[in-house]
Amino acid sequence: MELDKLRTIIAEVLCVDPKEITADTTFIDDLCADSLDVFQIVMGIEEEFGIEISPADAERISTVGEAVALIKNSN
Repeated sequence: MELDKLRTIIAEVLCVDPKEITADTTFIDDLCADSLDVFQIVMGIEEEFGIEISPADAERISTVGEAVALIKNSN
């Protein structure tokens, strides 16, 4: 469930097909996201899931799977 919602957020920010996003997808290498894109994705995660992600945690996220784990651990 978290992965599906996260796919939607990422697809909206980066204008990519959500079907191309897997847990192993990297934000920078696979999706060519820059720091502003990642910031927008983090903001979307915080809004969608009602959590707060620290800047330090946001910097450590490199894959979609890591973002899902962070979401699960924050709930």
